[in-house]
Amino acid sequence: MTKGRYARQDKMIKEKRHDVYKSKEKWREPTLCKGCGALFVNGRWTWKETSEETHQATCPACRRIADRFPAGTIEIRGEFFAAHREEVVNLINNVEKQQKADRPLERIMEISNGKGKTLVTTTGVHLARRIGEALSRSYKGDFSFQYGDGEKTLRVYWER
Repeated sequence: MTKGRYARQDKMIKEKRHDVYKSKEKWREPTLCKGCGALFVNGRWTWKETSEETHQATCPACRRIADRFPAGTIEIRGEFFAAHREEVVNLINNVEKQQKADRPLERIMEISNGKGKTLVTTTGVHLARRIGEALSRSYKGDFSFQYGDGEKTLRVYWER
């Protein structure tokens, strides 16, 4: 095969995807979320309090919750979960509590029961992965995950 002017040049060009929950501009500081009370200061969202005059906005996590558009989904299946539901849900809530303390944008949106499975939706991919890892570490079972949409979404599967 000759490499000339007719050789293909596009070699896996990836289209840049736009994340509507990431602000194009930097938030003005300090900005207080009207929904949850998180404060944007020093370039990140925190749970700090301030006595200064603040700008008002809705943080990306509150927007995701309002839009019902999760970044992470954990699918839990199996007889073990059915028998130990309360214990497993407590573990999930504890992982969220730990993450949310340092990262206000990482929250559980909803825990819902479906046909033979339970779905936990989160506002961030990091929380979803940490919940899956905690389930696997604590209770063993089958654990896998799959990123989608340029690593902006995550689907976690756990079964035992």
